[in-house]
Amino acid sequence: MSIPDPGPGFAGAVDLSALVNKAQAANQPAPAQTGAWVRDIQESEMGQIVELSNTVPVILEIYGQGVTPQLGGLIEKYGGKLLLATLDIDKAPQLVQALQIQGVPTVLAIIQGRPAPLFQGQAPEHEIAPVFDEVLKVAAQQGVTGVLPAPEAEDEAEETPQEPQLSPELQRAEDALMANDLDGAEAAYNDILKTKPADSDAKAGLARVGLLKRIGSVNPDQVRAEAAQSPGSIQAALMVADLDVSGGHLDDAFSRLLGLFPEATPEDKDALRERLLEYFEMAGPAHPSVVQARARLTSLMF
Repeated sequence: MSIPDPGPGFAGAVDLSALVNKAQAANQPAPAQTGAWVRDIQESEMGQIVELSNTVPVILEIYGQGVTPQLGGLIEKYGGKLLLATLDIDKAPQLVQALQIQGVPTVLAIIQGRPAPLFQGQAPEHEIAPVFDEVLKVAAQQGVTGVLPAPEAEDEAEETPQEPQLSPELQRAEDALMANDLDGAEAAYNDILKTKPADSDAKAGLARVGLLKRIGSVNPDQVRAEAAQSPGSIQAALMVADLDVSGGHLDDAFSRLLGLFPEATPEDKDALRERLLEYFEMAGPAHPSVVQARARLTSLMF
């Protein structure tokens, strides 16, 4: 079988409506699925995996129906830069429905809580490795560059504070987002912000929902063509910036909007500033691109 190229910017990162390149899986002996970088999970543990995807890119391998996990050996070669989560399709009916899984094995990537389909079926390592390399590139663009500790370093890692579990309210919001229930996720995030107005996770989640809603029905080629024809259009620039951010190109989005700021009307400046602040929330305050863009925005405003 052939493995689809994720392409520049990981184009499928916000659209799980179709999984492409179906292939008939062949039964092959599975390599050992043990170690710090490979975890066989239950459906109830997806929240923890989604949270981990803010630190390190997660490869989700869905198996079952006579097909066993195959990717553990390759994942180990990445030395903790990727985490493999394997999930039995027969034990995850809700997740399978939400992700529209159509066969096994199916492999997805999860970066900052956003799943993207990679491929279906089985293939040799030399075909899969370039796909995983692309996942790492996209993750790096979004500031996800963590490395999980090696097995022999686990004792030392115990001293490191563990990732806090999500609150029930935030878990509800993240579950709705994973199920592509954007209205439900939006309502859940807003509920959190009513009692915790400064909750950074809820703010970031709400910004992600807004982005997904805005680009959900647009034609990317048409949007970019319209922006090229009207380079001074604020609305066209905002739409292209949304597409850039959804593809992991933060710097392109920041440069586009900040470049329009000096000549914009006061009303348009407010629109540009609000959209930039949403992007800052999504990427996180420590992201290098955010630090640089925030400083430039401040200088332009004052």
